[in-house]
Amino acid sequence: MPELVAPTVRLHAAWLAAHREWGPGLHEDGFGLSPSDDVCSPAGFAAWVARLTGQSDPTEPLENGRVRCTYRWIVEDDQVLGGIALRHELNDRLRQLGHIGYGIRPSARRRGLATWALGRMLGEAREVGLERVLIVCAADNMASARTIERHGGELEEIRETELGPARRYWIRLQH
Repeated sequence: MPELVAPTVRLHAAWLAAHREWGPGLHEDGFGLSPSDDVCSPAGFAAWVARLTGQSDPTEPLENGRVRCTYRWIVEDDQVLGGIALRHELNDRLRQLGHIGYGIRPSARRRGLATWALGRMLGEAREVGLERVLIVCAADNMASARTIERHGGELEEIRETELGPARRYWIRLQH
């Protein structure tokens, strides 16, 4: 049974296996990975996990341009199957990306993991006080569009972004 876990150095090897499966240069939504992050070395991975953890901690100061964000990894049998991130607010840049981003490694797709994880993360969005969330996916990513629609996502528009055409959905949260 899958579970959502906070990023942890304990899963370094499992995370690297998922990362390799995505392949070089491919975007892994939901992990908060920046091009400058050194995730291969134990020290670099630990620093990255510490940054992700600090970004969700309300007592920690944020780097310029960052917002509070809760990161979770989708894990089953000590394998990292994907990641999902909840941004607690939107700044100008995040209005292009949305409150929630997620990604499932290629070998774990078509199992309903994104739908399951999104449902759990919408619960966390309610807990941080959000009344509605914006979720954005590539215009041609019909699997993601269906995942968002299963949770009540209403299409606002398809808009051109820096990453290409994107579908913008809003989900109203029940409190």
